Amino acid sequence: MRHPVDGKSWQEFDKRHPQFAGDVRNVRLGLAADGFNPFGNMSLSYSMWPVVLTTYNLPPWICMKAEYLMLSLLIPGPQSPGKDMDIFLRPLIDELKELWVHGLDTRDAASENSVFRMRAALLWTVNDFPARSSLSGWSGQGYRACPTCNEDTPSMRVIGKTAYFGHRRFLPTNHHWRSNLHVKTGIPGKHPSYGGVKRKRGDDELNWRKKSIFYELPYWATIELKHNLDVMHIEKNVCDSLVGTLLADPHKSKDTDNARRDLAKLGIRHELHLFEDGNKLMKPAADYTFSDANRRKFCRFIRSVKFPDGFASNLSKNVAQNDSRLLGLKSHDCHVIMQRLLPVGCRSLVNKNIWSTIVELCTFFKQLCASTVNVSDMVEAQNQLVLILCKLERIFPPAFFDIMIHLVLHLPEEAILGGPVHMRWMYPFERYLKRLKDYVRNAAKPEGSIAEGFVVDEALTFCSRYFDDVETRFNRPDRNDDGIHPTRQLSVFESQCKPLGKQSYVELDNNNRDKAEFYILNNSPELEPYLNEHKQELHVRLGEGCLNINEVHRTEFAGWFFEKIYALHRMQAPEVTTELLSLSSKTNMVVSSYPACIVNGVRFVTHDHDVRLRTQNSGVSVPGTGQEMFYGQLQQILEFSYLNGFSVVLFRCKWFKCDSKHMVTENNIASIDINGEAYKDDQFILASQAKQVFYVADPSRGPNWRVVQHVKHRSIWDITDDGLSDIDLLQHNSSSNFTLFVDLGNLQEINLLRRDQDVIPIVQPVTNASRPVTDDSSFLNDADEVELSDEEDESVEEYTDEETDVENEIDTEEDDDDRSYHASDSD
Repeated sequence: MRHPVDGKSWQEFDKRHPQFAGDVRNVRLGLAADGFNPFGNMSLSYSMWPVVLTTYNLPPWICMKAEYLMLSLLIPGPQSPGKDMDIFLRPLIDELKELWVHGLDTRDAASENSVFRMRAALLWTVNDFPARSSLSGWSGQGYRACPTCNEDTPSMRVIGKTAYFGHRRFLPTNHHWRSNLHVKTGIPGKHPSYGGVKRKRGDDELNWRKKSIFYELPYWATIELKHNLDVMHIEKNVCDSLVGTLLADPHKSKDTDNARRDLAKLGIRHELHLFEDGNKLMKPAADYTFSDANRRKFCRFIRSVKFPDGFASNLSKNVAQNDSRLLGLKSHDCHVIMQRLLPVGCRSLVNKNIWSTIVELCTFFKQLCASTVNVSDMVEAQNQLVLILCKLERIFPPAFFDIMIHLVLHLPEEAILGGPVHMRWMYPFERYLKRLKDYVRNAAKPEGSIAEGFVVDEALTFCSRYFDDVETRFNRPDRNDDGIHPTRQLSVFESQCKPLGKQSYVELDNNNRDKAEFYILNNSPELEPYLNEHKQELHVRLGEGCLNINEVHRTEFAGWFFEKIYALHRMQAPEVTTELLSLSSKTNMVVSSYPACIVNGVRFVTHDHDVRLRTQNSGVSVPGTGQEMFYGQLQQILEFSYLNGFSVVLFRCKWFKCDSKHMVTENNIASIDINGEAYKDDQFILASQAKQVFYVADPSRGPNWRVVQHVKHRSIWDITDDGLSDIDLLQHNSSSNFTLFVDLGNLQEINLLRRDQDVIPIVQPVTNASRPVTDDSSFLNDADEVELSDEEDESVEEYTDEETDVENEIDTEEDDDDRSYHASDSD
């Protein structure tokens, strides 16, 4: 699946509404709404809600761009609309009903300006979890917070919050973990048997707070995927919980004192219970947290990482000065940490069973966020996720499992229904909020400023489509655009680049020049008849049993080819073109050299120049004749000049050994020894053949080992002509490139007590309120437990402060060294 049209929801919609699906010009829309503070990080609390529409009829590379998003509503502040959202949506719903029932006369410019009746349908909404509650009417709080599980949401009450714990119910009925998980089934904290108050809703109402206004659309009830779970916010919150707990961050760790009291009250993991030592309360160190030394190692690892240009922000700025915690991570930072760094950085710092569980969860997010998603991979991931969550329940305390952890379970099902997540998450809409925020010029009237700025921007956008000789946002070259190169008859002459930096000249010896020239000739598909003809002559001249015929072919072909072409040229043979004649000639002994260049929209930098930068652009890879890949570092960028102004750009690389001794792959993590150099006599490749990778230190294997990370460039799309190939081996662009296999290991006997430090003293002295309690009735009868209603439940308190969250989401002050992946990230 590459587009929502490949999803089950779109296809089922077409089956139920064949008349609408019969005209491909009918529009499919997606709706996104989110609140933000137009005044940035000022102390003023203000929340306005833009309602944005996107058109899914467009191809994926332009569908989510800001120029194609439509600001349909702007709900004014200063307060969030909350349950009154439907009042503000009334005009939009009326227009959507009109577009569905009657349509609108529209001129079709592609068919001689004929007029047709265009209709439109709303496919789904895209929101974070609190906004989803306002739009759908299903409360995202309480014991039934999950909109998919409904009344079967696995939830239990722990101190101060609701934990969504007990995913063994999703295991097969014959799985041994269903009856041997050593976890009691908790009784709800508001159960009348323990003095709790009665629910305000009846049992038949479940968690519904209202009937959504979207049900007024005639087709809404037939849509299988109505409201998307936002992968961006879910991934960020999962990352914050994991990293905060591993680093024992006092602000984000789920391994709190109350979490340990929960263990005592549930009667599990006795080695982690709080205990008294004199007048102090002692907290045993858990194996799922780093020791002080390992915490510093992990933070130094994050500080040392260098990303390619435009891939991610500079994470070294998010590491605290004392190397104890990570600060101010945005949504995309968490995206990169989860999928690229966390599996590598914690490999040698925690127990193997804990590490493998974390890697399996990170691998799932890699599969889910691929540009091409295979249905079979998502079906398998659905089954594997149940095991992963059960493994996490055996490791982390119940307080770790907030609603965001539970919602991960339903992401594969939504991927099957809706298609790739990159067209259903909040990243493009958060970037659009940044643009709206920039419209505010009058702080007294922010809504008016945004409305006026939007109208002006739309007018300029419309006019710019007709200005061919003026630079506009539609024809302005990208930062890494290498321009348009002339089309050549010989493909090797299309191996061009946009050079960057100071040009220098390098004089090659005869040996290196001969190797480079033969590589150019041997990699010209148009010369294959000449290559085969020369080999046949060598077989005749040297005999079939000659062992070094390939070496003779390499050394003699250039001279033979030169004589062959010039003989045909003297005979005025029609197949001898100017390009072929130039290619047969020798190159100059002196070639041009550059420290950096841009090839096919990708920036490459030589290794000597790269070590002085905060980015890493010297990693290269090329595919072999089979499925193998070769990895190396870019040493030189050389431009070879031929007659008549033709040239070829070659990369000279240091290649690493990729045998089993020098390259190890474990849990989809490929580690390579950079000290092992190979192919010293075959260092050249065409610039157009290079694919970019970057290398991350592998702390578990030693200073000379690096983990290979493939790069998927956001602005580059691999489009196949036949439409049949779903695997992009070079870009790791498909969910099938990652194998998700859950190793059950030996979690049955795991001891979660960390041996390097027995206990951690808690500062406050022992009081009656802080003493560990083992009586279940006391646990379930806390005063603050029974006073909360479903609407006031604290289970998602970290996700409901929308004003504060969005302030940070659209804070995009960028540093030149950061080269951020996108302009807007979440808190």
